[in-house]
Amino acid sequence: MEKIAVMGASGRMGQEVVRILQNHESLQFVKGVAHGSTDYVANPSDLDPAEVDAVIDFSLPDGFEKVLEWCVEHSKPLVSGTTGITDDQLNKIKDAAEKIPVLWSPNMSLGIAVLRKALAVFTKANWFDFAIEEFHHNKKVDRPSGTAIHLQKALEHRIGREVTEVSALRGGGIYGVHSVFAMSEDEVLEFKHSALNRSVFASGAVKSCEWLLGQKNGVYILEDVINERI
Repeated sequence: MEKIAVMGASGRMGQEVVRILQNHESLQFVKGVAHGSTDYVANPSDLDPAEVDAVIDFSLPDGFEKVLEWCVEHSKPLVSGTTGITDDQLNKIKDAAEKIPVLWSPNMSLGIAVLRKALAVFTKANWFDFAIEEFHHNKKVDRPSGTAIHLQKALEHRIGREVTEVSALRGGGIYGVHSVFAMSEDEVLEFKHSALNRSVFASGAVKSCEWLLGQKNGVYILEDVINERI
């Protein structure tokens, strides 16, 4: 059994990851890191690296660099779904990937990775106008979401021009709905992904961690994981 530490273990996503790991066939939850919790240690530095084979991170942007530094220092693969990280922190992921395998994604749903791959269909069908729309729960801070920005960049890469229309709405307890619209004078295409529960993200992170344990140093994305599944 590979031993997994969870950063941000007391948060909503962290709790889901811990729950899945507790019933996993090949991965074992061994330690959690969370500030202000009596169940877990407070900092990555409190972990014993001998007890950890890999890390799953759903912490906050201001603590992300400590997580990354600990993983580099102790040569531990890192899967992170922390959202709201800066461009500077993205560059630090690239630097870290010279020493460890790192997979970061603002959305850990494997379905979102499938959607991003599906956008390749627009590479030569770029006579459409495009827009992206996303819905999230009323407690989500970042707007637009990291996932919407991720989709926007993927679409822009495919069609070779900017997509400026990104609509972000907040309300209720919506886990996450993302739509990509392609619009012409005569027709409209909608590519839509709806998360039905929070566990879809936790499950994707755990599957990604299981996959990452067998990889060389480098930066990876969810599409790398699903390439071996579809």
